[in-house]
Amino acid sequence: MSSFTERMIGAAKLDVAIYEEVEADTTATGQALLVVVLSSLAAGLSFVRINGVTGVIWGTLAAILGWVVWAGITYLVGTKMLPEPQTKSDMGELLRTIGFAMSPGILRILGIIPVIGFLVNLIVFFWLLAAVVVAVRQALDYKSTGRAIGVCLIGFFVYILVAIVVGTMSAGISGLMN
Repeated sequence: MSSFTERMIGAAKLDVAIYEEVEADTTATGQALLVVVLSSLAAGLSFVRINGVTGVIWGTLAAILGWVVWAGITYLVGTKMLPEPQTKSDMGELLRTIGFAMSPGILRILGIIPVIGFLVNLIVFFWLLAAVVVAVRQALDYKSTGRAIGVCLIGFFVYILVAIVVGTMSAGISGLMN
């Protein structure tokens, strides 16, 4: 069994074996949550001068909620609407694999660097999407990467909607506190 750090590096490298390992390890859900928190903190810290500490806190909470929502929608779409014949999965498998797919997000801390920060965040965004596709393909036992992309896109749009709602709530609460 790989260590937590090895799992994060393997997930960032899109290593299918690591995704299979965390999918099967029912004790790794807490580790997946930690990856989501670290990734969202890195993103929040890269924007701290714009959003302040409150933005980092709300962003982290939104990322955790988004992770659960994305995994839930992916579970429903992937197992109920668009399963392949061999698809067999549960919510925990998706939480673990999608959580570890957030590993490249830790590099968003480099977004704080002037000039290249935007480029770093853009590259990491596409890297995260690729990692989630691999995570979903493995968790849902898909043979088709195209089907995994479709399921991920549906889940991603719901994730974005949740992020917008929480972001709007955060802005409203921050405005009331000032």
